[in-house]
Amino acid sequence: MVEKRPLVTIATHVVLVLGVILVLLPVWVAFVASTHTSFRLNTGLAPLWPGTAMLDNYALIFSEGARRNGLPPVGPMMFNSLVMALGITFGKIVISILSAFAIVYFRFRFRMAAFWVIFITLMLPVEVRIVPTFQVVAGFGLLNSYTGLILPLIASATATFLYRQIFLQIPDELLEAARIDGAGPLKFLWDIVVPLTRTSTAALFVILFVYGWNQYLWPLLVTTQPDFYTIVRGIKGIATAADSEPVWNLVMAVAMLAMLPPIAVVIFMQKLFVRGLTETEK
Repeated sequence: MVEKRPLVTIATHVVLVLGVILVLLPVWVAFVASTHTSFRLNTGLAPLWPGTAMLDNYALIFSEGARRNGLPPVGPMMFNSLVMALGITFGKIVISILSAFAIVYFRFRFRMAAFWVIFITLMLPVEVRIVPTFQVVAGFGLLNSYTGLILPLIASATATFLYRQIFLQIPDELLEAARIDGAGPLKFLWDIVVPLTRTSTAALFVILFVYGWNQYLWPLLVTTQPDFYTIVRGIKGIATAADSEPVWNLVMAVAMLAMLPPIAVVIFMQKLFVRGLTETEK
């Protein structure tokens, strides 16, 4: 039921505007800080309007970076974040589709036990698993590598559960028709199951890309060489400068750039993202 009274309409718009302001205020503060000099920000009074050092700040982080803190320029760090985010996203999607497909369409012993073991891992906090995971990665010599950044994070119980629920909604008649046509399991998966889950996969891609891009704790543990720093890891390095004044203008400039790729992915995939979250019938 939708109320069409003027006062209700005004109240909802006021709440909506207040919500938008609350969400955008930290972004505005970060943008304004990225346009001022370090001396201006260290005076203790936070400016509310953009300054005149915007081009100099952004040119600095793209050219020399924060070299005095042992960090590379922003470009390589954003490339590392992109590789890590895409690796985690595609890895999670592929593994989740295959594991859910096996659970739903293959009849083997302990099939449901395997599913519940995967599902139970949802209840294990990342902090509980991160130390033994680090020891395993270090034992295989994967520190300071893309494999070490991506491999421990490409299994997802949540995505496996979601794909299982989607596959259970696919009519059995499609499976029978594929068998009559002589299609094997892989052909049935590729030609029928994967196209039917296109919108759900797109929605999951957006969520997983943002998850992979914003990873902070794991890159902080497994990367000690600046060549493999991610952009979020780089923000932490610049903000904790040793024996030097905080360069908050550069920190905020890097933070602004770090927000752009996830925002671009959400904007370009907005329609598929909404359809993937709202569609119930396949």
